[in-house]
Amino acid sequence: MSDPLAGLRPAPIPTNITEEFWNAAKNEEFLLQYCSETGQAQFFPRPVSVFTGGRALEWRKSDGNGEVYSFTITRRGPPPFRDAGPYIIATVELDEGVRVMSNVIDCEPEDMKIGMKVELAWAEAGDYKFPVFRPVS
Repeated sequence: MSDPLAGLRPAPIPTNITEEFWNAAKNEEFLLQYCSETGQAQFFPRPVSVFTGGRALEWRKSDGNGEVYSFTITRRGPPPFRDAGPYIIATVELDEGVRVMSNVIDCEPEDMKIGMKVELAWAEAGDYKFPVFRPVS
């Protein structure tokens, strides 16, 4: 199974908070926000630190390596994915400690496992690229 959702993902609609993330994604760079006061990473992009409530945030590139924290196999999704199943939605815990929900591609549903090592991959989404994951080979 490669990517059953190829060509079906809608393009993101960047906001002033997420624009830097999505622009970097166009170049296949995965950015995380870091609290400048604590040095801790957070994801998804927010206007303030979840650790201090302060606005002192910086962007840093992540290599996107991690492991599957949880997953589900969708056999019949909502439109426009209704006929694309089965596909895998997983929560991946990155090496930086944040959790990201996305698809796992290049993996048969029966081969998915909690704790599986995964790496970042990219899928087209309109004029943007969308972060997905695949098993480490």
